Amino acid sequence: MSKIGIYYGSTTGNTQEVAEEIAKKLNVDKTDLHDVSKANADYSAYDVVLFGSPTLGYGDLQDDWEDYIDKVKEADLNGKKVALFGCGDSSSYSDTFGDAIGKIYEVIKDKGCQLVGQVSTEGYTYDSSEAVVEGQFVGLLIDNDNESNMTDQRIALWTEDLKKVI
Repeated sequence: MSKIGIYYGSTTGNTQEVAEEIAKKLNVDKTDLHDVSKANADYSAYDVVLFGSPTLGYGDLQDDWEDYIDKVKEADLNGKKVALFGCGDSSSYSDTFGDAIGKIYEVIKDKGCQLVGQVSTEGYTYDSSEAVVEGQFVGLLIDNDNESNMTDQRIALWTEDLKKVI
Protein backbone atom coordinates (compact mmCIF):
# COMPACT_ATOMS: atom_id res chain seq x y z
CA MET A 1 0.00 0.00 0.00
CA SER A 2 1.00 3.59 -0.57
CA LYS A 3 2.59 5.76 2.10
CA ILE A 4 -0.21 7.83 3.68
CA GLY A 5 -0.06 11.06 5.67
CA ILE A 6 -3.12 12.29 7.55
CA TYR A 7 -3.45 15.99 8.40
CA TYR A 8 -6.32 17.18 10.57
CA GLY A 9 -7.52 20.11 12.61
CA SER A 10 -9.77 19.53 15.60
CA THR A 11 -11.37 21.85 18.13
CA THR A 12 -13.61 19.54 20.16
CA GLY A 13 -11.73 16.30 19.49
CA ASN A 14 -14.27 14.78 17.09
CA THR A 15 -12.15 15.23 13.98
CA GLN A 16 -9.05 13.98 15.78
CA GLU A 17 -10.95 10.83 16.80
CA VAL A 18 -12.11 10.33 13.21
CA ALA A 19 -8.53 10.85 11.96
CA GLU A 20 -7.23 8.29 14.44
CA GLU A 21 -9.89 5.75 13.45
CA ILE A 22 -9.10 6.27 9.76
CA ALA A 23 -5.41 5.80 10.57
CA LYS A 24 -6.16 2.47 12.28
CA LYS A 25 -8.28 1.23 9.37
CA LEU A 26 -5.58 2.19 6.85
CA ASN A 27 -2.66 0.97 9.00
CA VAL A 28 -1.16 4.45 9.14
CA ASP A 29 1.56 4.84 11.77
CA LYS A 30 0.95 7.48 14.46
CA THR A 31 4.03 9.35 13.24
CA ASP A 32 2.15 9.97 9.97
CA LEU A 33 -0.84 11.51 11.76
CA HIS A 34 -0.41 15.30 11.89
CA ASP A 35 -2.30 18.01 13.78
CA VAL A 36 -2.25 20.99 11.39
CA SER A 37 -1.60 23.38 14.29
CA LYS A 38 1.93 21.88 14.46
CA ALA A 39 2.45 20.54 10.94
CA ASN A 40 4.43 21.74 7.99
CA ALA A 41 3.19 21.32 4.44
CA ASP A 42 5.94 19.11 3.06
CA TYR A 43 4.13 16.10 1.65
CA SER A 44 7.13 14.65 -0.19
CA ALA A 45 7.23 11.55 2.05
CA TYR A 46 3.68 10.58 1.05
CA ASP A 47 1.95 9.11 -1.99
CA VAL A 48 -1.45 9.79 -0.44
CA VAL A 49 -2.46 12.76 1.71
CA LEU A 50 -5.68 12.94 3.72
CA PHE A 51 -6.94 16.31 4.95
CA GLY A 52 -9.59 16.54 7.68
CA SER A 53 -11.43 19.48 9.19
CA PRO A 54 -14.62 20.09 11.06
CA THR A 55 -16.94 22.80 9.82
CA LEU A 56 -17.40 25.43 12.51
CA GLY A 57 -20.01 28.15 12.89
CA TYR A 58 -21.69 28.97 9.63
CA GLY A 59 -19.45 27.10 7.22
CA ASP A 60 -16.04 28.11 8.53
CA LEU A 61 -12.77 26.20 8.50
CA GLN A 62 -11.52 25.02 11.87
CA ASP A 63 -9.29 27.66 13.53
CA ASP A 64 -5.97 25.86 12.94
CA TRP A 65 -6.96 25.33 9.31
CA GLU A 66 -7.43 29.08 8.88
CA ASP A 67 -3.62 29.39 9.06
CA TYR A 68 -2.71 26.02 7.58
CA ILE A 69 -4.73 26.50 4.40
CA ASP A 70 -2.20 29.10 3.25
CA LYS A 71 0.56 26.48 3.57
CA VAL A 72 -1.51 24.07 1.47
CA LYS A 73 -1.93 26.76 -1.19
CA GLU A 74 1.86 26.93 -1.54
CA ALA A 75 2.51 23.19 -1.20
CA ASP A 76 3.44 20.72 -3.93
CA LEU A 77 0.65 18.16 -4.30
CA ASN A 78 1.47 17.30 -7.90
CA GLY A 79 1.03 13.58 -8.55
CA LYS A 80 -0.37 12.88 -5.06
CA LYS A 81 -3.67 11.21 -4.32
CA VAL A 82 -5.67 13.33 -1.89
CA ALA A 83 -8.75 12.41 0.13
CA LEU A 84 -10.82 14.69 2.35
CA PHE A 85 -12.82 14.04 5.50
CA GLY A 86 -14.61 16.21 7.97
CA CYS A 87 -17.12 16.57 10.76
CA GLY A 88 -20.21 18.72 10.84
CA ASP A 89 -23.68 19.17 12.25
CA SER A 90 -26.29 18.43 9.59
CA SER A 91 -29.19 19.51 11.79
CA SER A 92 -28.23 22.81 13.42
CA TYR A 93 -26.12 23.86 10.43
CA SER A 94 -27.92 22.06 7.61
CA ASP A 95 -27.21 24.88 5.15
CA THR A 96 -23.43 24.77 5.68
CA PHE A 97 -22.92 21.06 6.37
CA GLY A 98 -19.35 20.03 5.58
CA ASP A 99 -18.45 23.37 4.00
CA ALA A 100 -14.90 23.19 5.43
CA ILE A 101 -13.89 20.27 3.23
CA GLY A 102 -15.47 22.10 0.30
CA LYS A 103 -13.16 25.02 1.05
CA ILE A 104 -10.13 22.69 1.20
CA TYR A 105 -11.24 21.11 -2.08
CA GLU A 106 -11.30 24.53 -3.75
CA VAL A 107 -7.65 25.04 -2.75
CA ILE A 108 -6.39 21.62 -3.90
CA LYS A 109 -8.48 20.89 -6.99
CA ASP A 110 -6.07 22.56 -9.43
CA LYS A 111 -2.79 21.52 -7.76
CA GLY A 112 -2.09 18.47 -9.95
CA CYS A 113 -3.34 15.93 -7.42
CA GLN A 114 -5.95 13.23 -7.92
CA LEU A 115 -8.93 13.54 -5.59
CA VAL A 116 -10.10 10.17 -4.28
CA GLY A 117 -12.65 9.19 -1.67
CA GLN A 118 -15.74 11.00 -2.88
CA VAL A 119 -18.91 9.92 -1.06
CA SER A 120 -22.52 9.68 -2.16
CA THR A 121 -24.86 12.17 -0.51
CA GLU A 122 -27.42 9.38 -0.13
CA GLY A 123 -28.32 8.73 3.50
CA TYR A 124 -27.35 12.22 4.66
CA THR A 125 -29.90 14.84 5.69
CA TYR A 126 -28.84 18.45 5.06
CA ASP A 127 -29.99 21.43 3.01
CA SER A 128 -26.82 22.73 1.38
CA SER A 129 -23.07 22.06 1.33
CA GLU A 130 -20.01 23.51 -0.39
CA ALA A 131 -18.64 19.97 -0.15
CA VAL A 132 -20.99 18.72 -2.88
CA VAL A 133 -19.39 18.68 -6.32
CA GLU A 134 -21.03 16.91 -9.24
CA GLY A 135 -23.67 15.42 -6.94
CA GLN A 136 -21.25 13.85 -4.45
CA PHE A 137 -19.47 14.95 -1.33
CA VAL A 138 -15.79 15.60 -2.10
CA GLY A 139 -14.94 13.39 0.87
CA LEU A 140 -16.23 11.63 3.94
CA LEU A 141 -18.52 13.61 6.22
CA ILE A 142 -19.25 12.55 9.77
CA ASP A 143 -22.01 13.97 11.97
CA ASN A 144 -21.33 12.80 15.52
CA ASP A 145 -23.87 15.29 16.88
CA ASN A 146 -26.90 13.77 15.15
CA GLU A 147 -25.80 10.56 13.43
CA SER A 148 -23.16 9.03 15.70
CA ASN A 149 -24.76 5.64 15.07
CA MET A 150 -23.53 5.93 11.45
CA THR A 151 -19.92 6.96 12.20
CA ASP A 152 -18.27 3.53 12.43
CA GLN A 153 -20.02 2.24 9.32
CA ARG A 154 -19.25 5.36 7.28
CA ILE A 155 -15.56 5.25 8.24
CA ALA A 156 -15.34 1.51 7.53
CA LEU A 157 -16.96 1.80 4.08
CA TRP A 158 -14.90 4.85 3.15
CA THR A 159 -11.57 3.34 4.16
CA GLU A 160 -12.39 0.10 2.31
CA ASP A 161 -13.17 2.15 -0.82
CA LEU A 162 -9.93 4.11 -0.38
CA LYS A 163 -7.87 0.93 -0.17
CA LYS A 164 -9.05 0.06 -3.69
CA VAL A 165 -7.67 3.27 -5.21
CA ILE A 166 -4.58 4.05 -3.16
